[in-house]
Amino acid sequence: MRIVYRAITLAGAVFLILFAVSNRTTVSIALWPLPFLVDLPLYLLFFLSLLIGALIGVSVAWISGRRRRRELQRHRRRIEALERELSATQSQLEN
Repeated sequence: MRIVYRAITLAGAVFLILFAVSNRTTVSIALWPLPFLVDLPLYLLFFLSLLIGALIGVSVAWISGRRRRRELQRHRRRIEALERELSATQSQLEN
């Protein structure tokens, strides 16, 4: 399984390198409400778009998992309390 993962990662890296080398043309990006014009290589624009999209996706997933994390924390506290109660009861029964 590790070999398959590494092969896919290597193929993806080779693809991204070939994409970057073949798309070095500069493109101008106008940031509409601002009076700025940014000149970037096309591959950099592509990679930045991927990075921003990944960050937005991770943020949305993390925010949507808040309820589950809170519930798990509540369950952990309850389990710890029950384990303390069980050990206290067991120690009382031994005496």
